[in-house]
Amino acid sequence: MHFVVAHSHPCLPGHFPGRPLVPGVVILDHVLAAIEAGHGPLGALRLPQVKFASPLLPGETAEVVLEGAAPRWRFRVLRGDVLVAAGDVALP
Repeated sequence: MHFVVAHSHPCLPGHFPGRPLVPGVVILDHVLAAIEAGHGPLGALRLPQVKFASPLLPGETAEVVLEGAAPRWRFRVLRGDVLVAAGDVALP
């Protein structure tokens, strides 16, 4: 699943003024949306491991890559060949 966070996204003015970066929580929201697109609504989830490796800027295209199935998924968020974030999402 590919996504782009628009320059007009409401989270950006405070994160960070003069050099906006897409907050990790917005990136994770796209990861959860990718999981739910394939499996339907899941309710509460855990994030036992998440690592942010490089920044994502507004307007850049990123891709969510998923492996696994319920009750645990591994994810990577890529900007081209560059790793933005990786980790695990699990059912409680």
